[in-house]
Amino acid sequence: MKTTINQVHKHVGEEVKIGGWLANKRSSGKIAFLQLRDGTGFIQGVVVKADVDESVFDLAKKQLTQESSLYVTGVVKEDERSPLGYEIQVTDLELIHEAIDYPITPKNHGTEFLMDHRHLWLRSKKQHAIMKIRNEIIRSTYEFYNNQGFVKVDPPILTGASAEGTTELFHTKYFDEDAYLSQSGQLYMEAAAMALGKVFSFGPTFRAEKSKTRRHLIEFWMIEPEMAFMDHEESLQLQEQYVSYVVQSVLENCKLELNTLERDTSKLEKIKAPFPRITYDEALAFLKEQGFDDVEWGDDFGAPHETAIAESYDKPVFITHYPTKLKAFYMQPDPDNPDVVLCADLIAPEGYGEIIGGSQRIDDLDLMAQRYEEHGLSGEAYEWYLELRKYGSVPHSGFGLGLERTVAWIAGIEHVRETIPFPRLLNRLYP
Repeated sequence: MKTTINQVHKHVGEEVKIGGWLANKRSSGKIAFLQLRDGTGFIQGVVVKADVDESVFDLAKKQLTQESSLYVTGVVKEDERSPLGYEIQVTDLELIHEAIDYPITPKNHGTEFLMDHRHLWLRSKKQHAIMKIRNEIIRSTYEFYNNQGFVKVDPPILTGASAEGTTELFHTKYFDEDAYLSQSGQLYMEAAAMALGKVFSFGPTFRAEKSKTRRHLIEFWMIEPEMAFMDHEESLQLQEQYVSYVVQSVLENCKLELNTLERDTSKLEKIKAPFPRITYDEALAFLKEQGFDDVEWGDDFGAPHETAIAESYDKPVFITHYPTKLKAFYMQPDPDNPDVVLCADLIAPEGYGEIIGGSQRIDDLDLMAQRYEEHGLSGEAYEWYLELRKYGSVPHSGFGLGLERTVAWIAGIEHVRETIPFPRLLNRLYP
């Protein structure tokens, strides 16, 4: 019967047929060990000369090259030494296509070389594990929001307006009009929340930032929920429940992948709501105590500041109530202190930085009109967003989670370029 590597546990003692590729091989006298992959996982195939036709053993030991495709027939055996727990005692091999001079060998390669061959690097065991964890984060995201009664809504990618201003947007022409690649679906999701109550989006976003840090991509994916009748405190509770749910889902369903990446799962096991919270003022005082003299009230926190704060906690930490002038025009001022807004950044542990930014949104028409004037948001491009405050405005909140940074943190990957199949970086549009 034909099966896949991730299903061999159902066929112990049975003969199965798997279509796959040769990741690597080694031989020892009259035995050849084939490291096989099929997209669902990795398994070792053992070819014993005495148990197969001479042509099969010759194919296994001499002819098969790295990344050649083949059909493998054999009996599934339990093997405690295997990370998977099983191996295949091979009875037959059928070569589909012989790969010649595969460029990525088991030796070490430089990062730029691997990025130039990203279309092939994805086949490696480490990259396979990262993509499986990414997939589990996406799967559990849909599960969480569906269970919470949210509706999935797809905002446009081409927009005539920006959530944060146009200085870091990619400009294009939309026939005779100016348009931009979306840096956030938030404004449209607010409109959707006024129609459907609780909504979320999952899609690509673009930032024309000339950043070359390990935390930044030019194109990345965001999960953006927006909730009508939800205040800042309720939003924080939802955020910590969501992140906890995703982390625990990865722990439960990606044990093999986390082991492949040698991730310290004891750190992830602590990620359960509630999360600690500190205000911007408290964070600033802490940084001063730690000797950071380069930041004053009203300054944004950079990566070193966020890392120093995060190192004091073993869970993600909310930094709340940032100065109004630091944040976007749509954020609700604190009724007790209009110099700060009802917002929060969620900082991941272990130096991975901000993974969520969110706030309660302004729901008062007059205040939003004032913000429009202060930020120079005139013209038809933003008129529709202002109208959301004219017709049945309600308190509402929302946030955005950056998928790639979240993958990097959960998987324990140093650079976000490995957390997306084909990264777009400041110096890279290929492949």
